[in-house]
Amino acid sequence: MTSAPPDPGARLPLGEVLEFLRLLWEVDHALQRASKGMDDAFGVTGPQRLVIRIVGRFPGILAGQLAATLRIHPSTASDIVQRLERRGLIKRTRDARDGRRILLGLTEQGRRVDSEPGGTVEGAVEQTLARLSPAELRGARAALTALATTLHRSADDLSTEVGRMRA
Repeated sequence: MTSAPPDPGARLPLGEVLEFLRLLWEVDHALQRASKGMDDAFGVTGPQRLVIRIVGRFPGILAGQLAATLRIHPSTASDIVQRLERRGLIKRTRDARDGRRILLGLTEQGRRVDSEPGGTVEGAVEQTLARLSPAELRGARAALTALATTLHRSADDLSTEVGRMRA
């Protein structure tokens, strides 16, 4: 007697950790797809729009504050800002009180992108959050915050270990 071939669409029992990781990758993949769609529709990716939204909400923000808010390396924030500046969406101005500091603001075109209503990643997030109870939202935030913290520590530890190995 021969057994039936496995169903290629069947979900495998991955267990709690692998299933959570699979779900995170599913969200990451969906974010990447939505971001590409935003780039096609609005000329900015999801992360670029997030930067525009933050700069629009906090005109005069410093690049370092932006990087700290996003929890990304300052050079990564600088790269995003440079791309947006080249597209005419963000402008940099020197702080009149301290010429070493560069303040970020939106151009008129940047303000239009900031106000685009639909078809954005943040719109999907807003719809999703509206369906969650306050307790569910607190739980999701707590889980994602804990995971981000652990991943940052792991990356820092790995970087330290690689530095020791190369020394």
